[in-house]
Parts: sequence; structure tokens; C-alpha cells
Amino acid sequence: MTGVEEIKELIRKNRKRLNQELIESKELMLLLTKSTHTKLTEGEKEKIKEQLLDILKGIPAFTIFMLPGGVLLLPLFIKLIPGILPSSFKNDEEE
Repeated sequence: MTGVEEIKELIRKNRKRLNQELIESKELMLLLTKSTHTKLTEGEKEKIKEQLLDILKGIPAFTIFMLPGGVLLLPLFIKLIPGILPSSFKNDEEE
């Protein structure tokens, strides 16, 4: 596989993952809106908890990325701290 093909593959894979995170975040917003009117089930509460944790996990990764040299540091931190990425970005074995 050439360098260009590898880059195209990474873009395709991460686009799908970002789209998955956006879908899950939309579901989170719907559940939070629903919670203002009705009582949520335990499953819905668990989904909210998981999504909020995913959003919170993204903050350190984004912060590292924004630092000078963050583009180089982020892969290192991902290797050292695997839990730093949201769940949609961790499942390489599924692809």
C-alpha cells in the first residue's frame, strides 16, 4: 500500500468514526431532552453516562492536539494511555 492510499484509508476510517460519534451525541441530546419531561429507563441512563464519558475523554485528546507539536505527541499519548480516545475511535479490530 502506498503512502497516498494509506492516507486515504485513514481519512475514510476516521470519517466513519467521527460520524458515529455525532450520531451517538445526537442520541444523547434527545435523551437529555426527554429526561426533562419523563423519567428515563435504566438503559437510557446508562447510554447517557457512556456518552458523557466519551465526550469527556475527547477533551484531553483535543487539548494535546492543540499544543505546539501536539500532532506528534497525540499518537504517543494514545499508545501510553489507550483510554484517552472515545469508544468509536478505539475499535481497530472491527475494521
